[in-house]
Amino acid sequence: MSKDAVDTAKATASRTDASRPPADAGDAGYSKDLKARHVNMIAIGGAIGTGLFLGAGGRLHTAGPALAIAYLVCGTFAFFVVRALGELVLYRPSSGSFVSYAREFLGEKGAYVAGWMYFLNWSTTGIADITAIALYTHYWSFFTDIPQWVLALIALAVVLAVNLISVKIFGEMEFWFAIVKVATLVSFMLVGIFLLATQHHVDGQKPGLGVITDHGGLLPHGLMPVVLVMQGVIFAYAALELVGVAAGETAEPEKVVPRAVNSIMWRVGLFYVGSVVLLALLLPGSVYSADESPFVTVLSKIGVSGAGDVMNLVVLTAAMSSLNSGLYSTGRILRSMATAGSAPRFTARMNRSQVPYGGILLTCAVCVLGVGLNYLMPDQAFEIVLNVASLGIISTWVIIMICHLVFVRRARAGLLTRPSFRLPGSPVTETVTILFLLAVLGLMWNDPEVGRKTLLLIPVIAVLLVGGWFAVRRRVARNAEEELRSLTK
Repeated sequence: MSKDAVDTAKATASRTDASRPPADAGDAGYSKDLKARHVNMIAIGGAIGTGLFLGAGGRLHTAGPALAIAYLVCGTFAFFVVRALGELVLYRPSSGSFVSYAREFLGEKGAYVAGWMYFLNWSTTGIADITAIALYTHYWSFFTDIPQWVLALIALAVVLAVNLISVKIFGEMEFWFAIVKVATLVSFMLVGIFLLATQHHVDGQKPGLGVITDHGGLLPHGLMPVVLVMQGVIFAYAALELVGVAAGETAEPEKVVPRAVNSIMWRVGLFYVGSVVLLALLLPGSVYSADESPFVTVLSKIGVSGAGDVMNLVVLTAAMSSLNSGLYSTGRILRSMATAGSAPRFTARMNRSQVPYGGILLTCAVCVLGVGLNYLMPDQAFEIVLNVASLGIISTWVIIMICHLVFVRRARAGLLTRPSFRLPGSPVTETVTILFLLAVLGLMWNDPEVGRKTLLLIPVIAVLLVGGWFAVRRRVARNAEEELRSLTK
């Protein structure tokens, strides 16, 4: 719907609160069953995943101790994105989240691009997740004889069933997934602090600053490796924007969202930066590898038996959590798009439990293609889809910041009122964040094997988006007219 249409509809709808429909038609029909503890843990779960539990090992090996700085820098910009989204949520909570805001501030084309790029992100991330689940399950000999694609299909079926039952079950599942991840990190950090305090030998040497200074300092391989890992670090923070989607299904977003968003910054500092600093103080970066969780590496060096089994279970939990979140968020986003006409009509359908099952099933259908990818190319499936997903998350975050820029501009023009919970430093903060995200995208060109090929997909995706828009634009215009007529009756 155009800006003028939205403004007219709002002015008319404001005549009576009792009869006013949702600002986004896709918000109608949802339950408000997510509690504060669910949203808080969804925020934590979005900030802690396989990017830390597994990915930090290979990045420490490549970049050295300065990886902690990379996590801090990327975490700061991730916080800016979520803070901007939090302000938009308090202005108008919506399960359509940034797609709904893109529709209001950038028009239907903006919402169309935002929604389908987010779908690209989570559908490919879902493929990565079921691939990871299958790989992690193969760690135990009991499952070795089961084909990777079968395990991937079982994982998808289980998480699909949970998502279709009710949003409350989704919230509970995410709550306990997050509890497992947080408890694991806190336990490791206590062990690491104990090793530092007692100067207990790790792999034959005393932990502390000497581990860093004796092995090349903060930048053992120079600055460029630290810059190049930024793309992977940014992806580690993907899913933080789930707070905005979940806000549409909580009864008191004005209380829950600010608390959840503000807590993200110290959690990033504590869990990501704190963990990497501890890892760097305990062992040289060269000891860590991409093939093993860095936490398992440390625990195995001090003789903790069963560390691999425990951490593999945690990483498996993180992958299940990510898949669970992906199905949840794309279901809501696609419903918002379908009510506007830019997604297939069936994705707007809801079941008796007020779950948008149509959009969830569409995401699952793409993930089933991922099961096929696991069958055809089990060794390359994970790496292929992970890089495609990074295009989706960076574009989503850029769109959120552009929406916020337009939102602030309209507020200054007196067209709307900003809530008291605000992104500081606007418009500089949004501009710098957008430039940083685009720079991270550009850095992928320095990886000729995968990153460069991923960037070459951008023109292909652009052609598909343009073609898709021409296919749906008449339906979008028709839906906008019908919605406007219903609001002005």
